[in-house]
Amino acid sequence: LASPLEIVDLMNAEDRGVADAVASQRAQIARTIELVEETFRAGGRLFYVGAGTSGRLGVLDASECPPTFGSDPEMVQGIIAGGAPALVRSAESAEDRPDGARADLKAAGVRRGDFVLGIAASGTTPYVHAALDHARSVGARTGILACSPPPPKVVQEVDVAILPITGPEVMTGSTRLKAGTATKLVLNTITTGAMVR
Repeated sequence: LASPLEIVDLMNAEDRGVADAVASQRAQIARTIELVEETFRAGGRLFYVGAGTSGRLGVLDASECPPTFGSDPEMVQGIIAGGAPALVRSAESAEDRPDGARADLKAAGVRRGDFVLGIAASGTTPYVHAALDHARSVGARTGILACSPPPPKVVQEVDVAILPITGPEVMTGSTRLKAGTATKLVLNTITTGAMVR
């Protein structure tokens, strides 16, 4: 059994690679900032869509934009599988419901001129894939942020793909760790960059 200090050292060593994984996507993140800036200037909105940790991080980033930038709360919005209750209580089965994604985006009024960034740490979340399909069907621009390689079809269909591949987690399968940290860094950069522009 690892000691508390060994656990800290192991996790810190793993975390050191996260910034490098994000830096490897610098051009894709910059392109996303350009797309979001264009969206804002034309009166469109940025939507983050995800399930579980990915969804929570999107909602967190969106909710911090008004106090940080004085922006309208409509400008950046987070949509999480399972709705508001999923912010504080796991609703993991919601990530497997494509119909839920379509209904949630319709309820939010996603339309042509908006930008929808799907956040899927695993790269394979059905909720996120369905959300991107719906967004494209109404003429919105789309992007994917994933920390494991998503299916090639998904990458080909979006306007931009940000793929900071963070590798195996210290605790197998727990995408709230390195993948969550990488996701937060990318989202910080997108909204800060677009708002500054």
